[in-house]
Amino acid sequence: MNSSHQSRAVAITGGASGIGLETARLLTERGFEVFLLDLAAPALGSACTDLGLSEERGTVCNVVDEAAVDEAIGRITAAHSLAAVVNCAGIAMDRPSVETSVEDFRRIVDVNLTGTFIVSRAAARYWLERELPGAIVNITSVSGLCGNKGRSAYGASKGGQNLLTLVMANELGVDGIRVNAVAPGPIETPLTQAVHTEDVRRQWLDRVPQRRYGTPREIAGAVAFLISDEASYINGQILAVDGGFIHAGLVA
Repeated sequence: MNSSHQSRAVAITGGASGIGLETARLLTERGFEVFLLDLAAPALGSACTDLGLSEERGTVCNVVDEAAVDEAIGRITAAHSLAAVVNCAGIAMDRPSVETSVEDFRRIVDVNLTGTFIVSRAAARYWLERELPGAIVNITSVSGLCGNKGRSAYGASKGGQNLLTLVMANELGVDGIRVNAVAPGPIETPLTQAVHTEDVRRQWLDRVPQRRYGTPREIAGAVAFLISDEASYINGQILAVDGGFIHAGLVA
């Protein structure tokens, strides 16, 4: 985001819970105009209430639906100049490759990777048409940087997100649009609580040098930095926020 760009509007997908919600909270505290996009209507309403946002700041949106995404971005930009997009929407599953159905593989890749592409493309088109700068931050995963067992679908989707980040950064940088990613390690969210068994948690903790799970707030802090003016010369980076896991070893 260029300092000459006066907009403070940020759209966050998956903004009703976990990392998305905490990112919305931090950005709201810092004076940004936050807009939440999420598929879960009840959680979306609760998030808006929790953050003190009007109902209009929350939009029920399926990120794999091109028309719905275009409509949501259009609704935001009709009254606000969009400064940044944060792609937090995602789903996960821990299952060996040979036990993963094609349906589950496609579903995870569709939401995590294709959804990120659709939202990022919509935002980029908005900025390009108006010759405005912008910033995109994709929430990926360390599972997209290494071959954690049980994560063929999730890891492939996150690895794809990482490469999409690099491609779009290379394409759009000349137009003042920065694209970066934050790759979390194990983070205490409703999503990880649903898929991390006691054994999986032990394996993560054994391999994270800081010997703990991170918090959504720690990821939100990285996102806030990457969309800020202080990061104006940072483009095409994948920032691992993982307590050192990526340099310590794989989950067996």
